[in-house]
Amino acid sequence: MKELSHKKPFDPAYSGNSFIGSTDTYDSARAVIYGMPMDWTTSFRPGTRLGPQRIREVSIGLEEYSPYLDRHLEDVSYIDLGDIPLPFGNPVRSLEMIEQYVGKWLDDGKLPFGLGGEHLVTLGAVRAVFSRVPNLHILHFDAHTDLRDEYEGEAMSHSAVMKKIAEFIAPDRIYQFGIRSGTREEFSYARENTRFFPFEVLKPLQQVLSEIGHKPCYITVDIDVLDPAFAPGTGTAEAGGISSKELLSALHAMRELEVVGFDLVEVAPVLDPTEQTQIVAAKLLREALLTFIQ
Repeated sequence: MKELSHKKPFDPAYSGNSFIGSTDTYDSARAVIYGMPMDWTTSFRPGTRLGPQRIREVSIGLEEYSPYLDRHLEDVSYIDLGDIPLPFGNPVRSLEMIEQYVGKWLDDGKLPFGLGGEHLVTLGAVRAVFSRVPNLHILHFDAHTDLRDEYEGEAMSHSAVMKKIAEFIAPDRIYQFGIRSGTREEFSYARENTRFFPFEVLKPLQQVLSEIGHKPCYITVDIDVLDPAFAPGTGTAEAGGISSKELLSALHAMRELEVVGFDLVEVAPVLDPTEQTQIVAAKLLREALLTFIQ
C-alpha cells in the first residue's frame, strides 16, 4: 500500500484543490475526505470519475456556516486527502485499494467521507468498515435498487453494489430509501430481504431511526436519489425523485446515529453544465460533515 502523507494529498496528480475548510494536518483531523475517481463499470453515461474534484472546486462558493445546524466548518476538523490513485479500467484492484486506504484511516481513528465515482466504489469502503465493525448497518439512498447479480454478464457493476454488500452483511441490516427503478426481480428480492422503502425517503427514515438506535451505520448517498430537476448531472438520472430540501432534512434527521462511514457518489459534472448537481453535492457534503463529526 502506498504510504499516506499526513500533510499533503497522496495522489501525485492531485491539483491541490481541497474541500472548503479542510485542515492540512492529518494527525489532528477527526475525519478525512477522499475521492474515488472511478467509472469503469458505468452502464449508461460515463463521467463520474471527475465528480470528486469538481465537488471540491465548487465548494469555494459555499458559506462555511450551516443555518440548519447552527454550526460552522471551523467547529469540526477534517482533512481532504485528494483522490485515491485508482488503476484505470481495473475495478477489482480499485476496490482493493479503496479498502486498503479506508482501512488505514479507520485504524488511525478517522471518520471517512468518500466522494465518487460510480456506486461500485462503496463496496470497497464498506468492506473496510465491516472488517472492523461486524455489526454494521447500511443506509442506502438511491433511485436504483443496485441489487442485480450482474449487468450484461459483468458481476462487478455499479448496478450490483448492494447485492455484493448483501453477500457479507445480512440483507435485513440494509435500509434502502427512495428507490424507484430496477428489475422486477430486484424489487422482489428487496421486499423479501432488505429493509425496503421505495419512492419515499424522509418519512420512512424517521420511522426507523429508533429501530436503528445506536447501531453503527454506514451511509451511502447516490446523487440520483434526487429528482433530475435538482441533480441532472448523473449517469442514470431517474424521474420521480425527491427534492434537495428533503435530502438535507434526511441528513439532519440522522444526527443521533452512530455513523462510522459516509459516501456521496455518481456525480458526473460533464453532464451538468449548469453546475447545480456539483453545487448541491458540495452542500450535502458540508451538511454531512457538520452533522456527523462530533
